[in-house]
Formats: sequence, structure tokens, C-alpha cells
Amino acid sequence: MNDIGILGAASYVPAARLSRQAIARAHAWANPALSAEARGTRSYGFWDEDSITMAVEAARACLKAAKDVTPERLVFASTTAPFLDRANSAVVAEAAGLGPMIATLDSAGSLRAATSALRDALEGRRRTLLVASDQRPAKPASLQEMRYGDGAAAVLVGEGPVIARYLGGASRVVDLVDHYRTVESRTDYALEERWVRDEGISKIVPAAIRDALAAASLQASDIAMVAAPFAPRLMSPALKAAGLDQVPLADPLFNAIGDTGAPHPILMLCDMLQRAEPGTRILVIGFGQGVDALVFEVTDEVRNRRPAPAVEAWEADDNYLRFLSFRGEIRLDWGMRAERDNRTALSTFFRKRQAVTGFVGGHCTACGMHQFPKSRACVECGAIDTQEDYSFADSVGRIKTFTEDWQAYTPAPPLVYGNVAFAEGGNLLMEITDFQGGISVGQKVRMVFRIKDVDDRRGFRRYFWKAVAMAGEA
Repeated sequence: MNDIGILGAASYVPAARLSRQAIARAHAWANPALSAEARGTRSYGFWDEDSITMAVEAARACLKAAKDVTPERLVFASTTAPFLDRANSAVVAEAAGLGPMIATLDSAGSLRAATSALRDALEGRRRTLLVASDQRPAKPASLQEMRYGDGAAAVLVGEGPVIARYLGGASRVVDLVDHYRTVESRTDYALEERWVRDEGISKIVPAAIRDALAAASLQASDIAMVAAPFAPRLMSPALKAAGLDQVPLADPLFNAIGDTGAPHPILMLCDMLQRAEPGTRILVIGFGQGVDALVFEVTDEVRNRRPAPAVEAWEADDNYLRFLSFRGEIRLDWGMRAERDNRTALSTFFRKRQAVTGFVGGHCTACGMHQFPKSRACVECGAIDTQEDYSFADSVGRIKTFTEDWQAYTPAPPLVYGNVAFAEGGNLLMEITDFQGGISVGQKVRMVFRIKDVDDRRGFRRYFWKAVAMAGEA
């Protein structure tokens, strides 16, 4: 029987970083104790990023890392999916170009949403693209605002030349409430950290670890690294109880990114696979109303398909008000330019969803021209009904012209848009986002799936593709 395990992995963390000192300074008058947490930075998404858009970035990168192995199903794991009654996983699948035959599933309700779905896929030997993404809301001046971060991670699991072989795992279900969030409350209500450590992590985690080691036919001494979404002071008693007190903990990434929630164990695993040597055995822990413990062994194949590093971070930002605005915690007066009804025509969207969500245009088989949108007539040679579907999602373009519009409404002025010429041919007038460092004619850009706008009256989000500067081009 072939190995079962990870065929490819990738992570996505938004480039924006907010200095925790900026948060502490803003609230020093009300909660001076926050200064004790004012170390490092936390990641946060631009106004047009959410759990779906981050998941699409991670999914696309993972499929490339896996050498275009096609999954049979996609599982989207998140505690902050934007839609409560719409398959968020279907949006991710269409944007990732996976076609209508793929099975999709949403996993939610716990910070174990990702690790539980991962174990299910591995134990069932299903070729699954697991994508986990979270953008957890937090009250201003709370510890959660300081500690959380935005991010996503994806792993493609199945049989074949795996980069990390699955050796076994175990789960324990215990309805211990360390924090919770409801539709009405919106933000987390967190209990004391000592409660989580003493009654949760210290008592529940060791039993799951012992069961996972038994399932993998390993001893505690066989584990080289532990990936757990906890600070060492919280995890150390549990490791000692499980006989792993001599095993190093992986960097939890809290100082640079923050706790990303459901995707965090997978994000840590991706980070470790960027450097791990073949033969390294890794224990991955997920925690939330119980525990998931999964054991992997890195293979020689990792040298050929290491996960790509996440997006390069911007320099730490002290603009706390912008962060609050992006999060919807303050409402700025955008003037009359924002007074518009942006209702989505859902029937039109359904008919055009392949172009809108999948960024599918046309390729003329008569003259070779590429164009967006696809049409019956070729814009180059005029031939009729000669166009095949062509996705521009992975295209590289160059900015031909651009405009910085301070009169049009956008949550992050100015609104920047321009004419982008694609390398394979074709032009499109489109928005440009994440323009940290400026924009110039001739600049190389890649395509990203982002929020186009939000219909506040009806609670609907529209998505489309935008241009963003490629690494080294800002």
C-alpha cells in the first residue's frame, strides 16, 4: 500500500503587520497592563481580505507545491467564515479553479476544525485539499486583540510521493470551554489562562499524545519536534506528563504573526516543513473542546517540494486607527462618495460566476489571442466561436497605466486602478491592491482573489480578482 500523508503544503499570511506597542499605546489610558504584551507584531488582512480570500491564496500555492496533483475534495476549515448559510468551501473551490466535480465541505465550530478535518482525511485515505483560514474579531483593548493574527494554511493529503508520511493519530473529545463566541457576541469571551492550562492542556493533551504515539508504534523519544499552538509556559506541563519534556517545541510564530486560530497548527507544520530534514518525526497538536494529536515523518521528497515561505511581511505599522477601520470597529465619515447602493444581482453573478470567481477568460484558437472577458467574437481577429476557456488567475502582468483616485470611495484611499497587460496577451482595467511602497508603470503584478465590495444593507460580499505587486517589484 502506498504511503499516506502530505503531498504538498503552503501557508499565506497577509503582509501587513501591526506593532503591538501601537496597540498598547492607544489603550494605555484605559488598560496600562497591555504593555506587558507589547512585544513583536501581529498580522492583519487588508480591508479586502477575509477568511475566504486568504484560503484561496493558500490553496493556490499548495496546489502548485504539490505539482498540480488534483484533489478529490476540498475542506474549508474556519471559525470565521463570512457566510453562515452559503458553502464557503464552494467559493474557495471555484476561485482555486478546481472544477464542478470536486466534493466540498465546511468544517467549523472549534479551533480543532482544521486538525480534526486533517485526521479524518488521512484516516479515510481521501485525496483532500484541506484549507484552514481565520480572521478572528477581538474587542479593542483586549488581550485577544494583541495576541490574535490573520492567516491561512493548506495541505494536500493523499497517497503517493508524500513529503511527510502520516504515522498515526488520536483524538479526545472533552467539552472544556476555554473561550467561546456566538452570533450575538461576535467576539470571544475568554476564561482565565490558568483554567486552560491546569484543567485543559495539562490534563487532556497528555492522554491524546500517548494514544497517538501508540497508534504510530512510537515511543516519546522518537519524536523530534512538537507543533502546538501554545506558549511554552502553557504546553510544558503537558509535555512532561506525556514524557516529551526533552522534545523541543516548534516556534509558535506568536511574536511575528500572532495566534491565527484554527489554521495555526497547520501553519506551524508548514513552517517546520520548510526546514525539516528527512527522517524528522513531528507531533502536531490541535486543541479546542478536546485534542487532536497527529504524528508525521518527513521523507526525502521534502527536498523537492518544500512549502514556499508565506508572503514577505511589510515593515511594522503603527497606524492603529487604520487597523480598527479595516476591522469595522470604527466607522469613518467617507462623505457622499460612500452613499451608494451596491446590491449584487445574484442571477447575473450566477451566469458570470466562472469569469468572476474563477477569472476565466478566452483563448482564440484561430489567432492565439487571450482576452477577458471571454466573448463569441475574438477582439484580435474577429473570428466567431473560436474561444476556449482560459484562466488568468496564475497570469503575470505589467502595469501599463494607473490612476490614484481620491474622489472614489474605498476603505483604504486612494482607490488605485489601472490597465494591466498580461504576459500571454490581453489587457484588463482592474483594481490594484496592497500597494505598499508605491506603484510604477511597467511594474510586474500577479493576480489575487479579494473582496470587491460589501453590501452592508444585505450583508453580502462580492469577490473578484485584483493586481498586486510581485515580490521585489514594490
